[in-house]
Amino acid sequence: MLWISALISGLGLGSMYGLMALGFHLTFVVSATVNFAQGSSMMLGAVLTYTFAQTLGWPMAPSVLLALALCALYGLAVEFVAVRPFASRGSDAWLMATVALGIVLDNVVTLTFGTEPRSLPSPLATSSMQLADGLGVYPLQLLIPVVGLALAGVLHYVLRHSRWGLAMLAVVQNRDAARLMAIPIRRTVAAAFAVSTLLAGVAGVLIAPLFNVQSDMGTVFGLKAFAVAILGGLSSAWGVMIAGLIFGVVEAAITASLGSSYTQIITFALVIALLALRPAGLFGRAEVRKV
Repeated sequence: MLWISALISGLGLGSMYGLMALGFHLTFVVSATVNFAQGSSMMLGAVLTYTFAQTLGWPMAPSVLLALALCALYGLAVEFVAVRPFASRGSDAWLMATVALGIVLDNVVTLTFGTEPRSLPSPLATSSMQLADGLGVYPLQLLIPVVGLALAGVLHYVLRHSRWGLAMLAVVQNRDAARLMAIPIRRTVAAAFAVSTLLAGVAGVLIAPLFNVQSDMGTVFGLKAFAVAILGGLSSAWGVMIAGLIFGVVEAAITASLGSSYTQIITFALVIALLALRPAGLFGRAEVRKV
């Protein structure tokens, strides 16, 4: 029963990593940049949901919707302030700028929200379902992987089969051709960042009832999500989602068998070993350079 419980927990955690990694994937395929404030975006979704639902006493549904809308606006701000000024000049300074903006947000939330961890009640995480004798799970633990895989499927379909998605792919493949086809490049890239932080916000909203809500909760999640994105292959939506599930299950299995003290050591050592064998990621394709 312990291993089944670890599997369910791992799939839930892995889905969270996968959702955040999808944000890295989306901005990379559209603009060849990534948002290193993704962990802060996840934290923002959880903190805003708590603030609206618990502090202000709003119903959960509008609290979640407004929190996700504000996460998307934060993504627009990240692109406008920390990415566009540098990427437009061919500079890689957006790497540090997105990290710095995430740190700024973390500290603003620390000053306004406080450092004390808080619990976000949810009917999906208050009473457990008995799947077997001695095995109980919260409905939210079963819902999280479903939501994660569904969003990965939607994103894959949109990018491959919709006008908006094809326009996004055209921007990164050939900006000059995209501009000649009247594709609004800046708005397309900004939209990618908005969707990226929206996905991270969804992860924060889903994980908040199972973990404490606090200002630094996104730091470790963001690092793990980036590791998942690299491991799965930044160019593959399904790859990063599957890599997230694998990472979560392995992490939960290590915790269940050896204890939490070994979890980070072994999981990141495995990531290094796998990337040494597969530099493009498990599901990514090595870039072909024309000479």
